[in-house]
Amino acid sequence: MNSLLSNHAWYELISPVTLIMAVLLCYWYFHAIIKKPHYGLTNTQKTYFFTSVSLFFLVEGTPLDVIADDYLLSALVLQVSVMAFVVVPLFILSLPAQYLSVFFWRHKRTKFAKKLFAYPWILALIFNGLVTMFLIPSFFDAIHASSLLQFLYEVVLVTFAFLTWWIIIQPYDEVADNSYFKRLAYVFFTALFLMPIGIFLLAVQQTLYTSYMDVSGDLIPVLNVVYDQQLAGALLKILQLSSYSIALFYLLKMWGISDSEQEEQDDDKRVVQGIVIQLNERNRKNKGRKR
Repeated sequence: MNSLLSNHAWYELISPVTLIMAVLLCYWYFHAIIKKPHYGLTNTQKTYFFTSVSLFFLVEGTPLDVIADDYLLSALVLQVSVMAFVVVPLFILSLPAQYLSVFFWRHKRTKFAKKLFAYPWILALIFNGLVTMFLIPSFFDAIHASSLLQFLYEVVLVTFAFLTWWIIIQPYDEVADNSYFKRLAYVFFTALFLMPIGIFLLAVQQTLYTSYMDVSGDLIPVLNVVYDQQLAGALLKILQLSSYSIALFYLLKMWGISDSEQEEQDDDKRVVQGIVIQLNERNRKNKGRKR
């Protein structure tokens, strides 16, 4: 492995562009959010942000990126899956609602966002369709042949992953207001959309992706093309199902908390209404005595 990676320049193994992007993201988060105490940022949200940025650099700016491009399909699927199913939701969770309310305060910006999130099922279909198409062998080989084309495709894929996760997490209700039941159904059916391609990669027993045939076993001798494909399918399913399972647990928990708070509010209203009725009856009696 070391001999193979030694054939690459240092800027390929440690991407300075990715490092600069990660530093700029940290700079923006610190000055735009952390330094503004009125946003009510929590330590948990800070952890989410720095974890997402660290994972972003790990999969895009380290030798893993070279391995994904030149040696192993499983490394590429791991790279894309971490970005779409871990980095993106953690980044969204790191944004405080107060900051988002300021960001979307302009009418035109809010109006555009509402139109964008008005059709959540279409966004989910596009995102899962992009993931599935990316792993269709003939389409993958055509995309993988061009570094620029693959980069642009991954940018589009991560963009729609962001939109899909925004619907699920819904950090700001003003631009997307879906019930907990609808979001739970959204997560469930979105998880089902990627089942076919994952099962296909796990079950197939022949070479599908010609892009990695010439380097089969060069990096890890026991990991031939077929095993590499099966590992790619396993990694896709593990990361996808893990992230969606956590999302389901989170939504169920928040739904329960919301229902409890609503019941408490309803009980308070009943008590207040009862007091008002009693006061009115007493007032009537007092008025009758004066007469």
